[in-house]
Parts: sequence; structure tokens; C-alpha cells
Amino acid sequence: MSLDYRIIPVTPFEQNCSLLWCTETMRGALVDPGGDTERLEAAAASLGVTLEKLLLTHGHIDHAGGTGALAARRQLPIEGPQREESFWIDQLVQQSRMFGFPPSQAFIPDRWLEDGDSVSVGNETLQVRHTPGHTPGHVVFFHAPTKLAIVGDVLFAGSIGRTDFPRGNHAALIASIRDKLWPLGDDVHFIPGHGPMSTFGEERRSNPFVGDRA
Repeated sequence: MSLDYRIIPVTPFEQNCSLLWCTETMRGALVDPGGDTERLEAAAASLGVTLEKLLLTHGHIDHAGGTGALAARRQLPIEGPQREESFWIDQLVQQSRMFGFPPSQAFIPDRWLEDGDSVSVGNETLQVRHTPGHTPGHVVFFHAPTKLAIVGDVLFAGSIGRTDFPRGNHAALIASIRDKLWPLGDDVHFIPGHGPMSTFGEERRSNPFVGDRA
């Protein structure tokens, strides 16, 4: 396996930040560095990973709050989410105040992502799926060779993302899961934005919100 990962929960919301790296080059990326950035940098250093970029699934504070400062400090490019997510990224300062987070800063990603794009981590490539519903510009990252997906707040073990925030859309979220995630395969294991990992097959069998019997 030439892509490895560690899940590092950050912020009071216990958001699953993912450290991904190519085992051939030991170059890596942080997905959703929402906070506790010094701990994230220390984790990468302890594993011998050289950070080359930051990837974002969406712009909520617990996923994106540490991104701007970390990118500036380490001169790292930011890739993602989809451009509709500027709605949330532009509000990061207000979000940090509202939820009692350390001061955050708005930023403009170096690259907005669209459905069907790909991103590189070292020599590895991950596919991008635009999965609106929880937020309008949410994206998911999928590494086909290892059947790994990083799904942010779209899907959880036994649950789905909230849609009661501004510009949330329940019908769009259900469609994103069924049309963009399920076709990737039941054997895909996924890292959600919060909580334990699961597989798409397990969620199709048992998830009360979006399983095959829902």
C-alpha cells in the first residue's frame, strides 16, 4: 500500500483531521485541519512526513478553522472545497466567535475543486466528488487503489450530515450519498468528519437514514 493515513481528532468538536501520505515519497497532506495545528505538524514530523498541501472537504469552523494560519506559516497551498463553499469560508471569523473557537481567518483556496477533478499526495492520486447537501460546496476525496474515502460531514457510521445550517439541503445530501458514494463500492472504508470509520456496505445495510431499506 503506497498511501497511508492517521486520524487526528482536533478542536472541541473532535473533528477527524486526516494526515495522508505517500509511502514512496513520504510527502503528505492534511485533510480538514480545523485547529490544534501545532499538534498536527508534530504528528507529521513524528512520522517523517513532509507536508506539501492542505485539502478541505468544506468550510465549517471545525474543519477549516486552522487552515489559513497553517497555510501561511508553512507556505502550503490549499486545495478544495468546491467554489460554492466560499459562502462558509468567508464567514470563518464569525464562526470562530460564534462557537468559541480561537480566532480564525478567512482565505481563498489556491485551487477550487470540481466533481471529477483529482488531487495528488506525493505519487498518489485521489478522485474528487462534489457532494452538496450538508454544505453547498462540500467535496469527498477517494483513493481507488486502497478503497479509502474521506467524506467530511456527508456520512457517518449510523448517521448522515446535518442539513439545518444555512444552505443545507436534505434531498441534495441523500442524492450525494446514493449517487456519488454508493457507486464507489460496498468495500470502500471511509473516514467521516466525526466518530469511527465504517464502510459503504455497512451503511447501506444498517444506516437508518440512507441505507437501502430507508
